[in-house]
Amino acid sequence: MKKIGFDNDKYLKIQSEHIRERIAQFDGKLYLELGGKLFDDHHASRVLPGFKPDSKLRMFAQLRDQLEIIIVISAEDIEKNKVRADLGITYDEDVLRLRDEFMNRDFMVGSVVITHYNHQRSADQFRKRLKRMGIPSYVHYLIDGYPHNVALIASDKGFGKNDYVETTRPLVIVTAPGPGSGKMATCLSQLYNENKRGVRAGYAKFETFPVWSLPLKHPVNIAYEAATADLDDVNMIDPFHLEAYGKIAINYNRDIEIFPVLNALFEGIYGENPYKSPTDMGVNMVGFCISDDEVCCQASRDEIIRRYYAATNKLADGADNEGEVQKLRMLFNQAKISTADRRTTVAANERREKDGEPAAAIELEDGTIITSGTSVLLGCSAALILNTIKHLAGIDHRLQLIPQSMIEPIQKTKTEYLGGHNPRLHTDEVLVALSVLSQYDDRCRRALESLPQMRGCQVHTTIMLGEVDRKIFKKLGCDLTCDPVKKK
Repeated sequence: MKKIGFDNDKYLKIQSEHIRERIAQFDGKLYLELGGKLFDDHHASRVLPGFKPDSKLRMFAQLRDQLEIIIVISAEDIEKNKVRADLGITYDEDVLRLRDEFMNRDFMVGSVVITHYNHQRSADQFRKRLKRMGIPSYVHYLIDGYPHNVALIASDKGFGKNDYVETTRPLVIVTAPGPGSGKMATCLSQLYNENKRGVRAGYAKFETFPVWSLPLKHPVNIAYEAATADLDDVNMIDPFHLEAYGKIAINYNRDIEIFPVLNALFEGIYGENPYKSPTDMGVNMVGFCISDDEVCCQASRDEIIRRYYAATNKLADGADNEGEVQKLRMLFNQAKISTADRRTTVAANERREKDGEPAAAIELEDGTIITSGTSVLLGCSAALILNTIKHLAGIDHRLQLIPQSMIEPIQKTKTEYLGGHNPRLHTDEVLVALSVLSQYDDRCRRALESLPQMRGCQVHTTIMLGEVDRKIFKKLGCDLTCDPVKKK
């Protein structure tokens, strides 16, 4: 049974209450900049066991009748055909995907805002596409000297030049396909233009990490630095909060560095800033919902190690990310961990040393470790799945679920007809073969039915896997790491 360290029900209750309180602080209008993912927040669910990947959506569902969503995209990202690495689709396509995802969950998506607009042809084409689809869109222009030229920004030639985004509900969530899209600028532009219309709207930021109420070097906060090592984010004690209240709160460098500018912008719009620190602007209550600190600490240490393997794999693939790898090694020292703290890493490498071939290992929810090697018929990842589901289904390990007479024709097709060089079966091919056999063999059927039990399990291989095998483990819900060793 997986240990739980986070009270999700408590989170849904107190987070929604806190947002309602923040709306009431202003003229019944709050622009909430959403940092991170609104759904499928798997990082949070990994470091806070018990946090559901859709927790934010479920929380906002309690406020559904009061909120609408604005999706922001940068014209520069449209122009560059910027792609979301995790989904493999461009940002403009992701805007439409996000809209569909929200609307399928009965959330109101009011409009799309195109920021950094400078009459880019691709942005104009995207607006025409939105218009054909009946989706309202607005443009926000590039402002010279943003964000430091406050006098220009908070004027009719700055924010005043932007389209005023029509909204109808008290809570407006501003989200985007990725970072650098202009979410904060969109919120501040709306505050300026609302104020011109006599509405004293508010601004807040909803970002789960770093957790402001946890210590600076708490493993959950270190895991956030690991997750953003490629952005070079650094967790810091918020000096403005410390000065204003005499209390320690944790934020990160970018929000702290921009706060003096935000302070000046608020003063330019309202004459005063309702917030005394960057931490004040946040509405994150996640730290108050940790029910077992040690469980979350261990989960966070595991996440730091996984992030390290992901970065070293990118480096082995030729990425220019040595700085990211070095930072993760530094975070290892802060968290007092090493790769040897990942049980599957140790088990897989012991199997490799024993067999002299690439190996793999999985840790099941009950702590059981299962390993696999490489044979002429199967790669180590395919063999691992077979070994695992046989164990979970109570099938004798010595039993061969897929007969050699079935494997060999598949290998012949791969090498002779499709021109492949590796005759060994991949994970997807093994699962297809089992699916065919399950019609006639009850053991194959039972083995396949045990696949959902692999969700949340830890996997390590001593060799970098190909895209197909990686995707299979992802679909199975396994947390996969690989040694940064490429196949020869």
